[in-house]
Amino acid sequence: MSLLRHKITHVYTASHPRQAYLHNHLFYYRIMLFLTHWRRVFTPTSSLALRLYHVTSPASSVGQSVPKMADKESLVGSFSPPVELLTPLRVPQKTLLGPGPSNASPRVLAASALPLLGHLHPEFLQIMDDVKAGIQYAFQTKNALTLAVSGTGHAAMEAAVVNMVEPGDVVLVAVHGLWGERCADMCSRNGAEVRTINKPIGQNFTLEDIQKGIEYHKPCMFFICHGESSAGVLQPLDGIGDICRKHDCLLLVDSVASLGGTPLYMDHQGIDIVYSGAQKVLSAPPGASPISFSARARGKLARRKQKVPSFYFDMNLLSDYWGVGLQKGQPRKYHHTGPISSVYALREGLAKLAEEGLENCISRHQENALLLHQGLEAMGLELWVKDKAARLPTVTVVRVPEGVNWKDVASYIMNKYSIEISGGLGASAGKAWRIGLMGHNCTRDNVELVLRALKDALQHFGVRIQARL
Repeated sequence: MSLLRHKITHVYTASHPRQAYLHNHLFYYRIMLFLTHWRRVFTPTSSLALRLYHVTSPASSVGQSVPKMADKESLVGSFSPPVELLTPLRVPQKTLLGPGPSNASPRVLAASALPLLGHLHPEFLQIMDDVKAGIQYAFQTKNALTLAVSGTGHAAMEAAVVNMVEPGDVVLVAVHGLWGERCADMCSRNGAEVRTINKPIGQNFTLEDIQKGIEYHKPCMFFICHGESSAGVLQPLDGIGDICRKHDCLLLVDSVASLGGTPLYMDHQGIDIVYSGAQKVLSAPPGASPISFSARARGKLARRKQKVPSFYFDMNLLSDYWGVGLQKGQPRKYHHTGPISSVYALREGLAKLAEEGLENCISRHQENALLLHQGLEAMGLELWVKDKAARLPTVTVVRVPEGVNWKDVASYIMNKYSIEISGGLGASAGKAWRIGLMGHNCTRDNVELVLRALKDALQHFGVRIQARL
């Protein structure tokens, strides 16, 4: 060490400051290597080597600004690496029979793990085109402005609202559960004059209800939720588009919980804007959400007096990224970095829908929902929606028997069977369970499984069940 100290005190000085700076830093770098080599004496946790470097560093003498590594080390040392991140990620396998997300198939999960591509690479642009074609098929539309919003179903709802609504616009919202309330909130935040027509949770709207509301409030847009998952209600759509067109009103439909599980025909039913989510019947991870705009909706977008308030959701800009209206060979325009892996997964979810066939997929959901409803009623349980025709096939809402805590039952089923069923939402919170049969999870085996688990849980908590399951 005495020899080392002797060398350190003899710092090279030259007539040219730059030469001195480079020479001396090379000298100290060699010392650092020497100290690192003898780690049994000078361990990485010791700051001696750094102190030696900074005590004698000539940076200040040549007017250079060099970060003080010792100071930085002390700062970093005050924030220890999170212990949680120093152990492997562990994710348990569960059967997700709540209102969403649903389990993804191995094929979809494998797609999520494929190598990343650049968001403007030609191979990824082709995948985007595949997704667009798949969404058009799922929605049954030829609309050019059809794409996947980067975000969950909530993002798609917001994208629809921010593009269609300007301050002062009158928007009529049909409220028979949480999602009508949520859309009304979003419209209000964007400056709309929001009007509502209301039904008790568990009931849907008649054409007469809708026509009276539109004639009275004279809105420029009418919102209705096709599959109200907070109540398990299916809203018929036939005829609503005709009423809206007659009164020069756009029709906005939420199909997050219904797409692929019950009939929806965008062009035929005169729907102007419709959006959905990836994590329900399509059984893909949430992160890229289908949306489509009719020619009438695009006309309103073009006539806006103000810019779309959200850059991220501006369909004028997203159109260029998704190639809407571009001729073959025209370059796409960068807007944002799309969620690459989510788009892969959505593509495969849509591919599975196309392979099964939309009508076959709808039939499968209706048949399994009927089996579930029959099994629940055979156990003496009451479904929230009394009208069988108004029951949503994808999400069934069951009333909690008197004296039973919904959370205790759901937790028992999770702990014993690793099955998720959820509680109510909005007005049904604390009063109901919600059982989802969607996409990859919509099988007869899962119907029988959840009925057995629910029967076991209810008997465990003292509820007498007579049915044989």
